[in-house]
Amino acid sequence: MPIYSYKCGECGTAFDILVGVGKDSAEPQCPKCKSKKLERILSTFAVRMGGSSSSSSCPTGTCSLSGGD
Repeated sequence: MPIYSYKCGECGTAFDILVGVGKDSAEPQCPKCKSKKLERILSTFAVRMGGSSSSSSCPTGTCSLSGGD
């Protein structure tokens, strides 16, 4: 199930919702004012670079950040 970020058009509250898929999923509403006047906003995500040098972090062996030979 995807997580969507919304901003309420009534009170301005920003929040995330785990959205179900299918006809049984309810229409999202603001947790603060219960408004359904929502704007979906761009979510951000983190990418971890570097860290461990084990090959398990790059199973194909082509993920070198050093530029190779």
